[in-house]
Amino acid sequence: MKILTLFVLFLFNVSCGDSSLGGEDTEPPSHDIFDSLLSRHVDKEGFVDYKGFIADKEELDDYLQLLSQNPPDRNTWSREQQLAYWINAYNAFTIKLIIDHYPVESIRDIGPLLDIPLVNTVWHLEFFEIGGQPASLDEIEHKILRKEFDEPRIHFAINCASVSCPKLLNRAFMAEKMEAQLEKVSREFINDPSRNELGTDRAEISSIFSWFEADFTKNGSLIDFLNQYAETPLKPGSKISYLDYDWSLNE
Repeated sequence: MKILTLFVLFLFNVSCGDSSLGGEDTEPPSHDIFDSLLSRHVDKEGFVDYKGFIADKEELDDYLQLLSQNPPDRNTWSREQQLAYWINAYNAFTIKLIIDHYPVESIRDIGPLLDIPLVNTVWHLEFFEIGGQPASLDEIEHKILRKEFDEPRIHFAINCASVSCPKLLNRAFMAEKMEAQLEKVSREFINDPSRNELGTDRAEISSIFSWFEADFTKNGSLIDFLNQYAETPLKPGSKISYLDYDWSLNE
C-alpha cells in the first residue's frame, strides 16, 4: 500500500510539471465572441444549452481558433490578460469537447478506454492546440492556472461541465473585470446551498475543497478561506465534511 501511495504521488507530481504552452510577440485576443455565446446559451444558474452551442458551432470554432493562434506571451501580457485567456480557454474547449460528443450523460463518459486517475482521463486528452502544440484541459488547469498564478479562486471560474462544478459564468472573463469576476464566482459558489451547506459550527462542503485543499490553505486554514466569503461564518474548529460529487452533465 505504501508503494502504491508513493507511486500515485509521483504520477501526480509528474502531471503538475511545467507547461511549455505560450507564445512570443502575441496580442491578447478579444473574448467578445465567447462572451456573446455564453450570454445566449448559459442561464443565470449556470446550466448550459449545448444544443444552442451546436447550432452556433462555427462561432465557437472561430473563437477557439483565435485562442489557438494567440497563446499568451508571459513577458508582455499582464497577469489579468493571461488569466482571462486561460480561464476562457479551459471553459470554451470544455464546451467544444461536450458538443463534439453530444449527447452524453457525463464528461467522464468521453474519457479513454483505459482510465487511469491522474494519468489518463478525459482531462488528459490532447484534442486541441495552443500555439501549434498539442494541449489538454489538465495542462491548462494544473500546469498553468494552478502552478503559475497562485490563485485559488480559479477553481470557481473554470467549469468541468458537471452539476457539482461551480456554475459556468454566463459571461466571458475579461482582464479589466478579473478581480470583480473572481470575487463574484467565489462568493456565489461558497454560498450556494446546492453545492455547500454552511452552518456556524459545522459544514458540508464541495469535494473541490478536499481535492485542492493545499491551494486554499496557503495563507490560513480552510475555514479562514471560507469565511472570507461565507454569509454564515464558521466558528474556528467547526466540523468539516465533504459532499459527494455529481458528475452529471450541467444542462
